[in-house]
Order: sequence, then C-alpha cells, then structure tokens
Amino acid sequence: MAVYLRPGTPDDANREYLPESIIGTDIVVNENGNNSIPYPEGLQECTGILADGVEDRWYVYVPKSYDGSKKVPLIVGCHGGLMTGWGHAVYTSWTLVAEREGFICVFPDAHSKRMWTVEGIFDNWDPEDAPDLPVQMSPRDEKENHDLNYLEALIAHMKEQYNIDEGRVFMQGMSMGNFMTRMFAKYRGKVLAGAAGSGGPCKPELLFDKEGNILNYGGPMAIWQSRPEKNGLPPGGRYNEATINKYSRFYWMLINECDPIPQIRIEGEDNFAFYKGRKADMVYLDIKNRDHGQTLDEAFLYWDYLFSGVRKLPDGSLEMGESKLPRVGDAFAMAFSAGYRKCWFENKLQELNTAPVQWQKLKYHGLNGDQIVRGDYLCVPVSFLAKAFGAEYVPSEDTLTATLKLKDGRHVQFARGSIGCVVDDTVRCMYCEALHRNGELLVSVEWFAKYLFNLHVSVCNDVVYVTDHFVDLSYFMADLIKDLFAGNELPTDYKNINID
Repeated sequence: MAVYLRPGTPDDANREYLPESIIGTDIVVNENGNNSIPYPEGLQECTGILADGVEDRWYVYVPKSYDGSKKVPLIVGCHGGLMTGWGHAVYTSWTLVAEREGFICVFPDAHSKRMWTVEGIFDNWDPEDAPDLPVQMSPRDEKENHDLNYLEALIAHMKEQYNIDEGRVFMQGMSMGNFMTRMFAKYRGKVLAGAAGSGGPCKPELLFDKEGNILNYGGPMAIWQSRPEKNGLPPGGRYNEATINKYSRFYWMLINECDPIPQIRIEGEDNFAFYKGRKADMVYLDIKNRDHGQTLDEAFLYWDYLFSGVRKLPDGSLEMGESKLPRVGDAFAMAFSAGYRKCWFENKLQELNTAPVQWQKLKYHGLNGDQIVRGDYLCVPVSFLAKAFGAEYVPSEDTLTATLKLKDGRHVQFARGSIGCVVDDTVRCMYCEALHRNGELLVSVEWFAKYLFNLHVSVCNDVVYVTDHFVDLSYFMADLIKDLFAGNELPTDYKNINID
C-alpha cells in the first residue's frame, strides 16, 4: 500500500497550540479535524542565508523514491501564525502525499516571531501594546518584505539542490500561512503553477482598489480555497464572513477567467465547487462543522483534484491536464430554496413553474389557541419532481390533484390540503400537507426524496440538497447556491464593495 499511517501516541491532555514535545516523537494532537501525524521520519531541518543577508530556517522532506534522475514537483508549505515549518509538516498530510507521488516538500519558518509579515492584518495595532507582533506590510513595501524575498529565494535554492520541475511548483498555506500564500501569489506568483490555502480568506481592499481594479502582479494560476464552516472572521475585519469568502473567490474567478457557474460536488463534509477557467481552474471547498485551521486530508484533496494535473508552461500559460480525480459535479443532485424560482439540477440552473414554499407542520389542538411546530419542510412543485425523476405527470384539470406514474410502475397521487397521498392502492402520510400555489401542487421534497426513492437529504442555511449518496451541506456552500439562484454568481457590482 503506497500510503501508510504510522500509529501515534495521543496527547489528549495537551492544550497547547503547537507542543514542542512533538519533535522527533510519535506524539499526535487532535482537535476537531486539525489533527497531527507523528513527526515525519526523514524531515530535515536546514538553516542558511538566502535573502537580505539574514539567516532563516526551513524543513525539507524528500521521498524515499527520489534519486535525482527525473524532475519532480515542489510543494512549499506555509505554516499558520505562531507555528513552525515542522508544525506544518505534522499538521498536514503533505509528507504522506509526497511518498505516494514522489515529489519534494519544503516547510519554511516565518522569519520573525513565528508570524509571517503580511499586508492588512495588523492595520490597527500599536507596537507598544503588542511588541511580539511583526511589522505589517503595506503594498508599497513589497520589494522590502523579507518573507516574500525569502520564499522566492527558497524556491530558487530548492531548484539548485534538487531536480525540481520548474513548471510544477506549488504553494499552500494554513491560516496566516494562507495570507502569506495569497500575498506571494499576488506579487511573486509567476514562479507558481498553483496555490492553495485554508482558513484565511482575505479582506476585499487587499484584492481590489477603490475603483474595483484587480490588485495582482503574479497572473493566473490553479487556485484552491478551503473555508472551514466554523472558521470565523479574520482579525480586523469589518465584513461578514460570507462577504469575505465571496470576494476572495470572485478575485481569482476574474483573474483566471472562470465560468461563473461551477460544478458542485458534496462528499460527506466536503462541499466542492469546481470552476472551469479559460486561463486556469479554481476549486472552492467549504468543510462542514470544522473550525479554523486545516483538515488532515486537505493535502490529498489539493493534489488529487487539482495540482496533479497542472503545469505552468515556459510562456507563463497554464496547462490544466487531467487530475487524479475528475473535477465533476454530483451525477444526481437537486437543490432548492424557498422563494427562488430557480433550482439546481443536472449541474445547472433550472427554472421552476413556481417558487418553493417553506411550510411548518403545526400542532394546535388542545393548546388553547397556542401552537407547536412539529416540522419545517420545503415544498416544491410536483411537476418538477416528476421531471427530475422521469415520472409521467398527470394533473387534474383544476390542478388541485395530480398523479405521478413512476418509472418503476408505482402510481402516486396528491391532493391539495391533504397530508396523505395514495401510493398504488394505499394511503401514506407525508411530512406535511400538499400545498397549491399559482396552479401548481407542492409537496415536501424531503419526504418525496427519502420515502419514495431512499435518497439522502441535507438541509442548511435555507437550502435543501438531495442526492444519491451521503451529504452534509455546509453553510457557505448553501450561501453560494443561493447566490446562483439569485443571479449573483459573479456580481457586476464587485467594483462597488465600499472599500475605504
């Protein structure tokens, strides 16, 4: 087996962010998906002067298969704030992917106080109150930013030391390391074929100027953005998290000239939106019920879904070849939200005859005028459900009743106001009564999908997602889907986002 997980010794009593006791041991730390692996055997600590006449530290992982006879990709992994290069090596699975694929990883330490010097984070801090923080960098200081110079020099150094494929250099960062990766891609990205990051979306004023022009000097590249659902806002932000996520996504959609309608795929907690670009592709991932940080499997996702098929050509253009796993949407999936006349089906937007209605099943008998909500369901047009499931739709002349002839031979009949429906020659209760709106019967899509077809249904942020496999719809993917329904997949008013 190419990939092998070494057993570790859990340190469940630990509450430190990055315990030094991990170094050179098999200790593992676990915290809501941000899990570590035992310290990688063969991880090399290196120091040297690469840029600006000052010494830096970095860690190199060379897979056992490497013999220097052929060019291999390079991954540059940027750690989170208050972490280290070795910390990024144990809190990610990059070394495991490197062994499977035969590429080399380098994990640099930030030069100052385990914090990358990045623009826009510490805008309002007073050095006298926070002397342990590095000086923040404004865009005009880009050429004097040591961390930028150091990372660029480190990539050149790795090319000198190893047989690196110059067209397959990738950078990835977590949290503050994601800010660093984004900034490197913005200013020095011409040396990268792709960049990925988790947990650190960027404020719009660092992406666009006051006139809405894109602030970028690195050009297109394959981009991956991971957003843990419970990530929280970046420090100093005045935007809500959904806005920051959107404009970070729009920024690269514009640079890479992406089709604004993605392919959507949900695998358990992983909510993917795959964007096809004329210059480069982009992947947006929202991870259900995960906190700020990075999940242990993300390196495999980055590589298998994106980086494995990417190459930067000598002329600077990107070759988006076949990746190990195809970037395609769910083969069967539907998504609906109350009040929207559009829905998601067959990986595209489709029109409904009338908008779905959110409906509560109520108990009020014996409560002296009060009521209890016993269920809250999304009712969608029966005519569309017939189309989606390949059934024959036979409405009555007044449309107050309708019969579906399903492909397996079952007959299902609905009637306005009735919680019962007829399945062949018997009555079965649904979650709530059938509604009638604008000449259309509507029934609970949750009941319809689960009872009649044994499908999986996930509900989040006022969106219902139905598919044929286990799914756990996340908050920001639901927000993305509602933007598609509203025609805001790539707003034309992104130039008016109130940048001060």
